[in-house]
Amino acid sequence: MLQYKTIALAATVALLSAVNTPNGPKPKTKISVSTVKKVLSYKVDAGQSKLTWLAKKVTGEHAGTINVSAGSLDLDKGVLKGGSFDLDTKSITVTDIADKETNAKLLGHLKGDDFFAVEKFGKASFKITNVTSSTKGAYNVKGNLTIKGITHEISFPATVKQEGNKVIANAKITVDRTKYDIKFRSKSFFENLGDKTIYDDFDLNVQLVANN
Repeated sequence: MLQYKTIALAATVALLSAVNTPNGPKPKTKISVSTVKKVLSYKVDAGQSKLTWLAKKVTGEHAGTINVSAGSLDLDKGVLKGGSFDLDTKSITVTDIADKETNAKLLGHLKGDDFFAVEKFGKASFKITNVTSSTKGAYNVKGNLTIKGITHEISFPATVKQEGNKVIANAKITVDRTKYDIKFRSKSFFENLGDKTIYDDFDLNVQLVANN
């Protein structure tokens, strides 16, 4: 009986020694929830968001709007990390022509195959791929813009501010229309256009309002 007790005591001492030695099994370290970054996604409010466009030609310019249909902005502690937005191309309007007949003629042309082909491509979209902060609330944004099913990378400056559970982002995006198969009256593809030339670049002024 003494021999069995001695063996049991020796086994217990060995086990305790293994637990207390540096080379023995180490307990798992718990990760504090507070140390894990939490990126919040804010849903774009299509009703409050807006986009205006401006296109120029030799003899003047035209302007209008396009509805923002969906999107999101991703922030980590108030800092922009990513996001995207969609546009309803069928909603395009012309705002600088008061005459109804002239307005309808230009609008029909913009919706047709020479420009946005809205019946075939009812949505345009942009998705952020990279964000660099320049100063507080100001960013250099890079991402993929898709128009008429064609995607190209673009970059532009943007500002983002957070007001409670609301985020407001503003950006001016310059787009080379010819990269998206919109070549009508482009001097890059057609000669001797003279004062009928439409410049390749057009501007999109975007304001996204998003809520958490």
